[in-house]
Amino acid sequence: MKLSQTLKFMPALLMAIIASLSAVAMSGQVQTQSSTSAGQAAQEVKVERGEVVYVSGNDVVVKMEDGRMLDVPNVPEDARIMVDGQQLGVHDLKPGMKLERTITTTTTPQTVTTVQSVTGKVWQIYPPSSVILSLQDGTNQQFTIPKGQKFNVDGRTVDASGLRRGMTISATKITEEPVTVVDQQKNVTGTMPPPPPAPPANVPILVVATPQAAPPTLEQAAVEPTPEKLPQTASNVPLVGLLGLVCLSLAAVLKFGRRSGSLA
Repeated sequence: MKLSQTLKFMPALLMAIIASLSAVAMSGQVQTQSSTSAGQAAQEVKVERGEVVYVSGNDVVVKMEDGRMLDVPNVPEDARIMVDGQQLGVHDLKPGMKLERTITTTTTPQTVTTVQSVTGKVWQIYPPSSVILSLQDGTNQQFTIPKGQKFNVDGRTVDASGLRRGMTISATKITEEPVTVVDQQKNVTGTMPPPPPAPPANVPILVVATPQAAPPTLEQAAVEPTPEKLPQTASNVPLVGLLGLVCLSLAAVLKFGRRSGSLA
């Protein structure tokens, strides 16, 4: 570690410094250990529903329940949606499909505890702000001393000015930092659009009806002219009978004339 690095000796963080004039073996450079403890996690579940209204390539437009149009561009190829028990990709989406997205957000408070310890020999003191220690590997490192920090030296309480070159001291710094870890998971499911209803079995799908002409009104009947020729409704049988009767009458007249001539 470089000389410019500093280690703050903060009483509020449970830092303890033990100093003595006796020779103490040095343990080396600054040792750091960290541990994390988690608190009670809080979970929030949010459900969003919508209907697919447009699909083009990897771009999807969904109409949400509140009427908003949600544009989802560049949907990844590996994105999967569970629809009616099947895993579908973006190219399997169809307009009319119902989608439901469940967002589960888990928030967990944590406390990160860091313990830093160092043992070294006082090489130089700059009261009241800093001290330089000689470490076991032969390097010198400077540490910052908080304002008002007191030291216990051979049973005596002294400030930074009470430290002397050559003293071997051990220092420990404990810090606790609260952090919040947020984990969010999204799950999308859907259903296919329902098929169109089938028509009843006894009802034809298409019926073509020929329109019937309405009967003429009195005004139309008065305007329309009377046809010049009546429609032929009689048959030829009476006419043939009439011709036969005429022929019989002529035959009777001729016969009667012959008889009259012979008598004369």
